[in-house]
Amino acid sequence: MKRDAKEEGAVVGAGSQTLMRGLDVIEAIGEESLALAELAERIGLSKSTTYRLANALADRGYLAHTPRAGYRLGSKLLQLGFLAQAQADLIQVAREHLEALAAATDDTVHMGVLEGVQALYLDKVPGRRRVNISSRVGDRHPLSSTGLGKALMLDHPRDFWIDRFREEQKTGSHPIAEDLWLSRMESYVLRGLAFDLEENEDQIRCVAAPIRDAGSRLVGAISVSSAAQYMDDERMAALSQEVAEAARAISRDLGWVERGK
Repeated sequence: MKRDAKEEGAVVGAGSQTLMRGLDVIEAIGEESLALAELAERIGLSKSTTYRLANALADRGYLAHTPRAGYRLGSKLLQLGFLAQAQADLIQVAREHLEALAAATDDTVHMGVLEGVQALYLDKVPGRRRVNISSRVGDRHPLSSTGLGKALMLDHPRDFWIDRFREEQKTGSHPIAEDLWLSRMESYVLRGLAFDLEENEDQIRCVAAPIRDAGSRLVGAISVSSAAQYMDDERMAALSQEVAEAARAISRDLGWVERGK
């Protein structure tokens, strides 16, 4: 018997509601393991409805249940998580955000990752200004003198900073006092972003921020670079919010969840 459009819409609507409730169950369990009564209270449904939803999800492997611990995330979600991570290519995920940031600032935007003890530049979106930024995709740059490199080191211990600073100062062309550099790095950690104050290239400044994955691991960084004449202290401070928000947007697309949100 064929359903009419009204009946079909009702079925689809009911199915969508059930799907959304199932997702509510998964998200609640994602925060912590819960017993049936706790789960029902958390998502605002009756125990019987919650039981049916949770058991259906458990049958498909999305949840698992033990009598004492209650419901927890199942092996199917672990499998899907690995697949999602494999599909989330950093360059592909970030490109739209990099282009938007370059368009909004008129400046050159870079993205890079830590490779060994250097910053590897994976992508570059040129700005509209007639500013020559001597960088190319595939280039490797020092960590201690570039904004991107400093952002990539924000989660590293102080000993790592000192080791890279001292080693790179041997061959660098822009010397800086170690105490001053360390003081700046400590401030960058607190702010969650980093600056390049003409330390890597004459008359070039940049603002950089880290990218994080679903496990909150620092997996990359982005930067906005321009000539010093366009990057006085006031503009760098103003750009900080834009660059940090772009990095957070990329991170969210990689599965990162900001704590406290």
